[in-house]
Amino acid sequence: MLRKFLALLPLFAVLLAGPVRAQELLAEVQVTTQNVTITDPTLVTQMQNEIRNLLNTTAWTSQAYQPGERIKLRVFIGITAIPQPGTYNATMRLISTRPVYGTGYETNVISLTDRSFNFNYSPQNPIAFSQNSFTSNLASLLGYYAYLVIGIDRDTFGRLGGTPYYELARNIVNYSANQTLTNEPDEGWRGTGSRERHFLLDNLTDPQLEAFRTGLYNYYRLGMDVFIEKPEEARASVMTALSGIQKAVITRPGALLTRAFFDAKADEIANIFRTSPDASQKQQLVAMLTEVDPGNSAKYQTVLQ
Repeated sequence: MLRKFLALLPLFAVLLAGPVRAQELLAEVQVTTQNVTITDPTLVTQMQNEIRNLLNTTAWTSQAYQPGERIKLRVFIGITAIPQPGTYNATMRLISTRPVYGTGYETNVISLTDRSFNFNYSPQNPIAFSQNSFTSNLASLLGYYAYLVIGIDRDTFGRLGGTPYYELARNIVNYSANQTLTNEPDEGWRGTGSRERHFLLDNLTDPQLEAFRTGLYNYYRLGMDVFIEKPEEARASVMTALSGIQKAVITRPGALLTRAFFDAKADEIANIFRTSPDASQKQQLVAMLTEVDPGNSAKYQTVLQ
């Protein structure tokens, strides 16, 4: 697999890759309306198709992906208000998945939620993304999350492999926070208001939370990818990963990054350890996760049953 091979490349090779470009994402997009009325229902369909096409046809990196290697992504956008014609308030949730090596199983990697954003949209003006300059708030938002999803995916294949893509996301944050091109002020870029975007990227690039990102590598590449052949070694690697994530939780309680991880992984973690023959390992796991992720403690308790 290309992404398995990329895990062996130094980070500078990702930035200095050759001219071959291909699409990295395979996104499904659903746009819905919540307590708002849109007189022309085809507008929502066109918006949905444009968002999907932007995500799936943009070459976000310089790496060539085979069709089966593209990162699967589900995007749910809910329009919550229409302050004026052509202007929309919305929420968004993204869930990315990753194949597990040697199996047909696909695992959720991260679940991200943007609780509030606004954007302008007109069917007469296609959504256009630029890596280096602001074009619209919706384009910036899609580009920002595309790079986060790619970066997190790379972190699962190589230690800190996502760093170059977080830097590209940072560039989008900077030019979007300072844009004066359109009337789309969005406090999410400035670290105020809903703050998810700003804080999430800060979490991913904070050296004090590096244990979370190295934990992703231990969880996926050294854990899930070898589970079918070496289940006990895989569980040990997952425990190492979770210990790193525990350190991140202790360092930064309530960090959006760790919340997004457990939102995606709680059920899977319970399933991994439910069949473990090691009773002490189960006890250690449940004690650790009940402390760092109390909201899912009932799921973790099933490991002991």
